[in-house]
Amino acid sequence: MSIEEIVTGFHAAMLHKSADELADLYAEDGLHEFPFGGLAPYEGREAVRENYRATWGATPFEVEEVRRVALHRTEDPEVVVVEQTVHGAAGGHRLTVPGLLVLRIRDGRIVHTKDYMDTSAIAQVQAAG
Repeated sequence: MSIEEIVTGFHAAMLHKSADELADLYAEDGLHEFPFGGLAPYEGREAVRENYRATWGATPFEVEEVRRVALHRTEDPEVVVVEQTVHGAAGGHRLTVPGLLVLRIRDGRIVHTKDYMDTSAIAQVQAAG
């Protein structure tokens, strides 16, 4: 898959809250980290699948739109930075969660993600639920 297809697929998985769609974008030994979230990293495709299935299944946040703000290519051809906002609602409250993804893509699969979410927005989602 191309970088464009992977980013589009990542956002579609978020919109659908589909752990399977997301995990299928990863290499078997892919790593997903949350540098600001205080969460343990997800090590391997199946850990991504299992943890996102549990997380998305438990959240009251209903995603209505995932908007790509920008896609930045770096000097390293494997690395892109994606600016995004996730729009939706939880507990009757409309919320926007901005974030950045730093993706390392090799041979058409994600091998490493650094997922920088706005943790204050996540706290609002949890409080609204």
